[in-house]
Amino acid sequence: MDEFPSSKYQRGKIFAKTGLKVGKNYAAHYLKTLTGRKSEKADVDRRTAEQVFGEFTNLRGTALKMAQTLSIDQGFLPEEFSEVMTQAQYKVPPINRSLVRSIIRRELGKYPEQIFDEFDAQAMAAASIGQVHKGRLKNGQPVAVKIQYPGVRDTISTDIALAGSLFKKFVSNGAHLDDYIEEIKSTLLKETDYIAEGQSINRFHERFASGDIITPEWIPGLSTERVLTMTFIEGVHLSDFLDKTPSQEERNHYGQILWNFFHHQIKDRKEIHADTHPGNFIFTPEGKLGVVDFGCVKSFPQEFFINYLRLLPTHLQQDEEEIIRLYKELDVLKDEPDSNKSEKAIYEFCKNYGYTFALPYIEDEFNFGDEEYKQILAGYTKSAPIFNGPRGSKHFIFTTRVHLGLYHFLMKLKATVQTKQSREIVEDILSMFP
Repeated sequence: MDEFPSSKYQRGKIFAKTGLKVGKNYAAHYLKTLTGRKSEKADVDRRTAEQVFGEFTNLRGTALKMAQTLSIDQGFLPEEFSEVMTQAQYKVPPINRSLVRSIIRRELGKYPEQIFDEFDAQAMAAASIGQVHKGRLKNGQPVAVKIQYPGVRDTISTDIALAGSLFKKFVSNGAHLDDYIEEIKSTLLKETDYIAEGQSINRFHERFASGDIITPEWIPGLSTERVLTMTFIEGVHLSDFLDKTPSQEERNHYGQILWNFFHHQIKDRKEIHADTHPGNFIFTPEGKLGVVDFGCVKSFPQEFFINYLRLLPTHLQQDEEEIIRLYKELDVLKDEPDSNKSEKAIYEFCKNYGYTFALPYIEDEFNFGDEEYKQILAGYTKSAPIFNGPRGSKHFIFTTRVHLGLYHFLMKLKATVQTKQSREIVEDILSMFP
């Protein structure tokens, strides 16, 4: 693709076109139901999602990133929409080579061939905010260079407003998503600041570089807010790793590293890498797990964080009185479930889903390759009761993204992990907050 539509007029026109397609699809579906003709809602959702993805691919940036965030197993959007939008991690067309050269020239002062000993003009990966190129410094150091699409940051406010209006068409009863959208907006603003990401890279490198996790090192002298240069990590992504038919021992090895990485972040009670997507992890030849993207790093308010952790033992103990209290604290429940039929349905669903979600912690090890568990977990998403609007604190957007992302990664890996230490980590933290 040659250009990025950055003007308010260009982007508004594409949003309007997308909204028209969405409206026409659902209007046609409704008309068919009135006339008795068959029209499967799932088919309509998938066709509409594919059209939305096609248009948002042209937009890239905030629109595509927001769609990814809202569609990753949050229960806000139809499953068919979520499945299609996962393509945003892999199938976004890169900007052309001449534009890449001009961006580097503008940001770093020279063309890539003058800065690097080698620079591959063909992007290794292209996603919603930017694309990554492999290069080599004059001293021989391999590097990854992330280039932000021009104008992305300037489009955020406009895109958020337009995309928010569009996504409300997918949510039952036109629910208000303002708090959730504002949370995504603030996260996106930080994600488009590559200096902030470079600083996050440094902090995570200091925390984890001595163990089984390997992170890149930031190169500040070749970075700006829109170009990020870091050391390159050799290895393969999950799909390529699985193509080599690894042994169960290898699957368990990497699965344990990822599981420990997640829980060590909880133990630190500092920042959390909030994008547990397979594209952000590298399986290295040395048996380490590389973490290569730090655009989405989150810190959570202490009260929310502790209550979120309390959900784990509370569900395992099936303490219904405490579960109800926590659900109210976390804004999952609006009223007493015993006196409100709709709240009762939400409570029963969340309680059973929460117990299922906590199962990996009940014994000292858990097999994420268990197909029955995978089907049960997926079944909850499909059978979720219709809410009058999104439920729960806005912080669930990213805690759920991280935690479910971890489970889905491990299920694809079919790894068996030791969970005793992680359960003890949660217990130790909660003991400090009686």
